[in-house]
Amino acid sequence: MSNVFSPKIDGAAPNGVAVRQMLPSDLSGVMAIEQDIYLFPWTHGNFTDSLAAGYDAWIYEGDHGMLGYAVLMWALDEVHLLNLSVARAYQGQGRGRTMLRWLLNNVASRGARQIVLEVRVSNQIALALYRSEGFVELGMRRGYYPAAEHRREDARVFGQVLSPIAAAGNLGQELWPRFAADRMLKGNSR
Repeated sequence: MSNVFSPKIDGAAPNGVAVRQMLPSDLSGVMAIEQDIYLFPWTHGNFTDSLAAGYDAWIYEGDHGMLGYAVLMWALDEVHLLNLSVARAYQGQGRGRTMLRWLLNNVASRGARQIVLEVRVSNQIALALYRSEGFVELGMRRGYYPAAEHRREDARVFGQVLSPIAAAGNLGQELWPRFAADRMLKGNSR
């Protein structure tokens, strides 16, 4: 479902990063990054389906090409961050934080009131990033991700309230657990 509030807006993120909508012609570069950085990458079909469904899909570019990408799904005023990835050569340089901050500002300016995402329990770098950017842990999805030897890995579910009211204090931390219990964690595991 596409965002119903306002159109997607290309732009610039700090640190010389240009942001634009992902196109089908970007998928070979996206897949090269995806396959390089993940043991269990998204498939070409996952990206194609996301574009066809009208999901927000962004490319982050620097002077030397594609730095990373993101895919988000809108449901009314809620955004689900499905994939935020940084090319291996640019990891550890604050690019993921730059990309995430741009996304949060972009979706909030377009009417999103909250954002949710899942992170592998083993991905300590991503867990630290989301916590440092004000995301609140909502719960756990058991066996959410594929893992080695035909096993499954749990995902931590995070959320952040993006409304101006939440910015006034810790309201987001108080509201999210109730919101999550009612809307997201009951019977919504894949």
